[in-house]
Amino acid sequence: MHLETFILHDDGTIPNSALPVLVYHDAFDETGQAAADWLQHRFAENNWTNSFRWHVYDYHHYHTNTHEVLGVYAGEAELQLGGKQGKKLHVIPGDVIVLPAGTGHISLSRSAEFKVVGAYPNGKEPDLIKITDERPQDVVLRISAVPPPENDPLYGRSPKAGVIRFW
Repeated sequence: MHLETFILHDDGTIPNSALPVLVYHDAFDETGQAAADWLQHRFAENNWTNSFRWHVYDYHHYHTNTHEVLGVYAGEAELQLGGKQGKKLHVIPGDVIVLPAGTGHISLSRSAEFKVVGAYPNGKEPDLIKITDERPQDVVLRISAVPPPENDPLYGRSPKAGVIRFW
């Protein structure tokens, strides 16, 4: 497993976050439904719930009220994080991406079988802000008010885990 971290700055359209994005590469070996089941169970064990199995929207969007985790269990995709000038990220099964509240994300391209398990700390219901929407006036304040989760979605409260260590 290799952990990659990076910070994305406000681009005037997408606020992003002062917290780093965390990307766990090769976080698990399974693929397909076994991997989806494992991810959903693992996230739930660490109180990242309200999960879904799907893909990533093909338009820029972000959430102001919650963080999000995406675990890739099938196919591959080219995601862009942080807005139109943001970081491009090629993801494959075994990758887990933890997005702080406010982080823009989009699927630029994906294979037909691309799927993720997504979840939110404490099962929070995410809002959905598209870049075509008017930017909320208090967006930075709303995002900064989202508390850090108590657990990393993969490694719980381990002091070496990404969320606990870097957030």
